[in-house]
Amino acid sequence: MNPAPAGPPGREPRPPGSAPGRPLGRALEEGPVVLDGGLSNQLEAQGRDLSDALWSARLLIEGPGAIEAAHTAYARAGARVLTTAGYQATFEGFARRGIGRAEAVGLFARSVRLARRAAGTVERDVWVAGSVGPYGAMLADGSEYRGRYGLSVRELERFHRPRIEALAAAGPDVLALETVPDTEEAEALLRAVEGCGLPVWLSYSVAGGRTRAGQPLETAFDLVRGREDVLAVGVNCSDPAEAGRAVAVAAEVSGKPVVVYPNSGERWEAAGGRGWTGAPTFTADAARDWAAAGARLIGGCCRVGPRTIAALAAVLGAGRSAPDGPGPGSGRPGR
Repeated sequence: MNPAPAGPPGREPRPPGSAPGRPLGRALEEGPVVLDGGLSNQLEAQGRDLSDALWSARLLIEGPGAIEAAHTAYARAGARVLTTAGYQATFEGFARRGIGRAEAVGLFARSVRLARRAAGTVERDVWVAGSVGPYGAMLADGSEYRGRYGLSVRELERFHRPRIEALAAAGPDVLALETVPDTEEAEALLRAVEGCGLPVWLSYSVAGGRTRAGQPLETAFDLVRGREDVLAVGVNCSDPAEAGRAVAVAAEVSGKPVVVYPNSGERWEAAGGRGWTGAPTFTADAARDWAAAGARLIGGCCRVGPRTIAALAAVLGAGRSAPDGPGPGSGRPGR
């Protein structure tokens, strides 16, 4: 039997699939930590069809190996946080496929296992973030980019709490409350994670210097002030041009480390041909400015692939010499 590969000097190697020996929050105190990129575009680059209401979460049922391969591509490109395939995974969405509650709980757990196994393919600390997408992602109609669903904060809390509990029980290192379009859903999510036993980050989708629902960023980021369970706040799945100001406002208002992972800068056209238009504007060099303004979790979202994450890791001094896997792929918005 071959011996286990040696870890970094002065550290004992961890068993494959085990969690890092230190919390993510401690790593953020030392400097920026590189996130992964868009899971859906990497899956499509691997030849998977995601034209489905469950989007990438469908492969938890039909193609878990493809999800693990996508996570592995990002880990090998330099990502130190892998985000699970749970963005559109909900009990309600699975139920429409005839999947009962017990089986759905197993799928949430599978999403964490797949990311944890991929994390074990590299010899450095790689954390697993359980993705908690917005209510609109379950509707699969683009409403997560508008918010204001006509539901109360209490109703949204009741929707989110069961899957947060199921996901937390699966043992990720952190929960990613991501692509949140408005402060009402943010408030509901923050209520729903109380007592879950895990740190969280809260990340809004923004446009025009405001939340997608039109609220001031100052109001949005102020929600996490004084919340010890929130290790970072910021923005994702937004135009890279929005990132600089959002990072600065988040750092000033919240007093916390900032998370930022924009999309490629291309635009999704839902009408007509339903596709991406324009040219990518995401550049790894911008990460230097984001880090200087207070960003500590830095990565990419839609259409940002392993090549870009490798460049980002190199800029931040946390990468490897060569990327793994294709760059931006096709597909609609969504993790």
